[in-house]
Amino acid sequence: MSEPIEIPLEEEWSSDDNGDMRPETPPSPDQAMREVLRAPVHPAELDIPHSLVIDILLRMMFNEGEVALRRFGEVTRLELKLLDHILIKLQEEHIVEVVSAGGVGRLGYAYSLSDAGAKRARDALARSQYVGPAPVPVEKYTEIILLQTQRGMDISPQRVQQAIAHLVLPEGFHRRIGPALTVGNSMFLYGPPGNGKTDIAQSIARLIAGTEPIWVPYAITIGGHVVSVYDPLVFDEVRLTKDDLRVFKADADSQVDRRFGYFRRPTVIVGGELTMAALDLRFDPVAKFYEAPLQLKANGGMFLIDDFGRQMISPSELLNRWVVPLESHVDYLRLQTGQTIAIPFQQLIVFSTNIEPRHLVDDAFLRRIQMKIKVDRPDERAFSHIFALYAQRLGVPLDKEGFFYLLQKWYREPNRPMQAVHPRDILKILVAMADYEDAQPRLVPEAIDAACESYFVDTIEDDTSANRQSAMSGPRLTPLPR
Repeated sequence: MSEPIEIPLEEEWSSDDNGDMRPETPPSPDQAMREVLRAPVHPAELDIPHSLVIDILLRMMFNEGEVALRRFGEVTRLELKLLDHILIKLQEEHIVEVVSAGGVGRLGYAYSLSDAGAKRARDALARSQYVGPAPVPVEKYTEIILLQTQRGMDISPQRVQQAIAHLVLPEGFHRRIGPALTVGNSMFLYGPPGNGKTDIAQSIARLIAGTEPIWVPYAITIGGHVVSVYDPLVFDEVRLTKDDLRVFKADADSQVDRRFGYFRRPTVIVGGELTMAALDLRFDPVAKFYEAPLQLKANGGMFLIDDFGRQMISPSELLNRWVVPLESHVDYLRLQTGQTIAIPFQQLIVFSTNIEPRHLVDDAFLRRIQMKIKVDRPDERAFSHIFALYAQRLGVPLDKEGFFYLLQKWYREPNRPMQAVHPRDILKILVAMADYEDAQPRLVPEAIDAACESYFVDTIEDDTSANRQSAMSGPRLTPLPR
């Protein structure tokens, strides 16, 4: 009963020791990545301490009672051959017992703890309660992230234009954001509120997510501690068939390490709730393992800090935390033990703010933000275009006289600054009022006044932008787009 699965393993586990021989040329990035993704199939090939795997197995049996070999494989994402050899060793030490054999050979075995094993399991639970995919070493995580980010993303002008085509933006706006995506480092979106900065950032995120997916481990180990990386709110897995997986195999006989998932490039979005704790390793004192910080989860993708300047931490605290990573592309994380570890800082950082950047940060930090992009208020032509689009979307018949009435009374006369968000909001209120009265929405002065009185506050913002000059320039009217 203690014989391992009958598979010719030893021939596959050769050490490949060629003395002092060295390859004539270094492996290509694709070859190097396939080697990183090679799954260990024998305890001698395991790249983490055996005790980490054994502790997970013991905790599973303590929690579930009887556990089948295939169930161990599903949870730990390790190869069954490897797990079978570990379990044989635990059998020989009288830590586990075979309680049933539900299939052909050892693949159908189910295990439970012996009395000695139950004591070992309680000790394992005292150290940590982590049960999940076996971690990969932080060095392997670093290698695979660098291999996938140093060659850049496939971003073309056509793809950028398509990504923002649904937004009404100045002509050639894609040229402002495209270079930042190509370099994949940092971007500052700033300008008055309500003009589409968040929409632009989210469009960029969708564009990045649509490029080539990346391999990310579910968990990593640092100094013997487990750090959980996978977050279902951040990582969207791409399912691969057996044929798809062949591209990632180191050779025909190897398997892809299932401790890595193949995900769409991640997007992390935070707003005013951001704290400094979210940017460091977070230790759960009950479960006794770490959760990865947000910037680590965003590696290979995008990290959007929306409404920058209104977080629970001051801009100077955040920027001081990231001034070195933005320059060196390396972040430093600290364990509770005091050990510091270097981690890749390889994502597009996007700061979006309504506040003038120089009121938030100093010149030294601004130099480290490669692209600064102002998203300004729309002019009358753009405003009319946005209004027409939302009127069509919301089923409000366009009326030229009604639109000119809105423009003159509610913008030109009070010198009210235009915002790109106004057409959507005003039309939604107009539609809601019509629905309440069981009437068809119409762009007439009475309906416009009622909607605007509900939307705008009494105090009118004093506009010093170009919109004021446009409003005072005379009776010239911009025609609605057909």
